[in-house]
Amino acid sequence: MRVLIFDESFRRALKRRCKNRPQLQAKVLTTLSLLEIDPFSPTLKTHKLQGELQDLWSCSVEYDFRIVFYFQKFEDMEEEAIVLVDVGTHDEVY
Repeated sequence: MRVLIFDESFRRALKRRCKNRPQLQAKVLTTLSLLEIDPFSPTLKTHKLQGELQDLWSCSVEYDFRIVFYFQKFEDMEEEAIVLVDVGTHDEVY
């Protein structure tokens, strides 16, 4: 099981984009739980990004809502941590 690290930009984006959509926030939390257990689960549709975002990964919350993250290795941890960077629609995060 990996550790999730919530970047401040992710926290702000989640608060802003899920403000009036509690169902979406619940889906994001469910997705984060699955991401923590298995970041490459087929239901997440995890994929590496290209271009300016080439060091980042993305997974799907629902059809047009994504979580952007990267893996970071810490010496004192067995597995890599997942640093959450952004959340939003395809056009908002890319």
